[in-house]
Amino acid sequence: MAHDNLFEPVKMGTQTLKNRIIMAPLTRLRAVEPGDVPTALAGEYYSQRAGAGLVITEATQVSFQAKGYAGAPGIHTPDQVTAWKAVVDNVHAKGGKIVVQLWHTGLVAHKSVQPNGQAPISASDVKVGARTSLRDSNEQAIRVEATPPRPATLDEIEQVIKDFAQATKNAKEAGFDGVEIHGAHGYLLHQFWVEQTNKREDAYGGSRENRARLTLDVIDACVDAWDADHVGIRVSPQGSFNGVDAGYDEDDNIWLIEQINARGLMYLHISEPDWAGGTPYTEGFRQRIRQAFDNMIIAAGGYTAEKASQNIQAGYIDAVAFGRDYIANPDLAERIRQAAPLNEQHPQTFYGGGSEGYTDYAFLNKKQA
Repeated sequence: MAHDNLFEPVKMGTQTLKNRIIMAPLTRLRAVEPGDVPTALAGEYYSQRAGAGLVITEATQVSFQAKGYAGAPGIHTPDQVTAWKAVVDNVHAKGGKIVVQLWHTGLVAHKSVQPNGQAPISASDVKVGARTSLRDSNEQAIRVEATPPRPATLDEIEQVIKDFAQATKNAKEAGFDGVEIHGAHGYLLHQFWVEQTNKREDAYGGSRENRARLTLDVIDACVDAWDADHVGIRVSPQGSFNGVDAGYDEDDNIWLIEQINARGLMYLHISEPDWAGGTPYTEGFRQRIRQAFDNMIIAAGGYTAEKASQNIQAGYIDAVAFGRDYIANPDLAERIRQAAPLNEQHPQTFYGGGSEGYTDYAFLNKKQA
């Protein structure tokens, strides 16, 4: 069997994953609008990929204000929760585990998808040249410039924290195996963390303690809403995403990971910068991350099975999330096990649309489909 250590079980909080091959969160923009409700097709899509040790859903908004992309799903209305429950049941029926990634996009949004057509919120009114996706008259995804943001009020910040907590409760009600807080890639929590986009002079700006406050407040609220064994977080130390610089101060990033670690979360999901053209991590930085976080570490970012196996063997990480390879290969874990060739990816069908490029990729064994 190829890369044996990828198929060893691993602990995730109080749960055990059957292997260390994770399906990364992948935006697909196929939810029904208005309402941002996942489709029945999403249940098929995710259950096809239940061979992963863990499936992480596409980023899912915690409120209508959190929305930045047309076609992204939510988990803040009864209809959304009902639809997600069907998705979760399908994955569990195939023996899989699934967590939902929760996000607020912040400045990566357009006023046309915001309540009352307002400008999106961010830490400050800093324009970074972000782009987002809307739908054209044929329901196809199109890229547009984001609307310049406005600074979030303290009342709005408090509501964001409450929305993440309620979304966590909704995820538990839907039967998910946990939640992943999206603190990466230039979205709202990340916008508060980095100095480039945070020019605030109140309790949420200035020092690293203040800039981290929203992220840590959200973590604490989600843990209170469920428990630490069912809450993970994704961060992206170093690199640049959506026009937001992740920052190159290793010490600050390690400090933030230490604060996360103190909360005993089930996992830390690190999105590495090289998949987006950034500089790869040094071994020294990987060692510092490992030393700073006690529980399961998932890594993502242009990984091959060989690189995944090597970094698990080295002890830097415990599992690896594969992204676009999981779009094109619903049975990716089995293909890695057999060292089988991968399907060709079709980027033109990554975002929006129906079953094409979503649930119609071939399995090694056609009976699995």
